[in-house]
Amino acid sequence: MRARYSKGFFDALEIAPDAIKKAFFKQVRFLVANLRHPSLHAKKYDESGDLWQARVNDDWRLYFTIQGDEYRLHDIKPHPK
Repeated sequence: MRARYSKGFFDALEIAPDAIKKAFFKQVRFLVANLRHPSLHAKKYDESGDLWQARVNDDWRLYFTIQGDEYRLHDIKPHPK
């Protein structure tokens, strides 16, 4: 599998704190290697849109779809608690 970024993804990543950016790049390596990696806690977020959610850290999440052999990353944002 490989990661592909949607047009607006880097806009969302740009406003994230530096620590979140660093954590994101670590987590996306885990995602590409193994969707079920324990630190990701990946799960289906929206069944109708086939949107998935994975953990960047305790406070941030990344959102993606799976299209063939690609993870299409759409957004990264703080997790509402």
